[in-house]
Amino acid sequence: MLSYIKVFLILLYATVVSFVTLIVSIVDRTHFLYQKIAKVFSNGILFIANVKLKISGLENFDHKAIYIFVSNHSSQMDIPILQSTIPNKISIVFKKELSKIPIFGWQLVTGPYIMVDRSNPEAAMKSIQKAKIKMDKRKLSPVIFPEGTRSETGEVQGFKRGAFYLAAHSGYPIIPVSISGSYEILPKGKFRINKGEVFVHFGKPVATENIQNRKEELELIQKVRDIIIENLGVN
Repeated sequence: MLSYIKVFLILLYATVVSFVTLIVSIVDRTHFLYQKIAKVFSNGILFIANVKLKISGLENFDHKAIYIFVSNHSSQMDIPILQSTIPNKISIVFKKELSKIPIFGWQLVTGPYIMVDRSNPEAAMKSIQKAKIKMDKRKLSPVIFPEGTRSETGEVQGFKRGAFYLAAHSGYPIIPVSISGSYEILPKGKFRINKGEVFVHFGKPVATENIQNRKEELELIQKVRDIIIENLGVN
């Protein structure tokens, strides 16, 4: 029963905050206020869900520089978790289908985030090119879940090359992010929110500027995935 109350409160809270964020994102095109509200929104979600965070590795990177944060993904809670814990100005990469959700999806489109149409490779590539421009112009650090979708078991799945393309060819360093414990909070396909503790570890930057060919790109993908798996549970 308590879990359903949490779900109701989160949906209500998300709708209200999304409406405010939608208005703010239209008025303030610098997205300064959007970033601030995103932090408040995420912290509120975690508070309602009774999720405690333990963070490590923040000393591994410059909080004002541009990076590409690459994370494992096993729960809907991963997005508010990263919005809450990443100190840099970020831009979440989200699938086009989410843009159709009234209010919530609309504010994603008008905000500083990056929409990708996974059903259209050509459109997806254009989105990635726009993302690079947005990174340079607005000093935003994209957040990417290269598994493509949430893990159904909590284990790290294989990384999709397409989802990793921006990370491999942007020239900006990658920060591998390891999230453990979020699967138990809200597993994929479950309409139940459990309280609990989540560990988030930020690895050291991984260089990308010397990627010359497909072989080196695949090696980079494997290297980052290995680091994320290795750092799971670090606290």
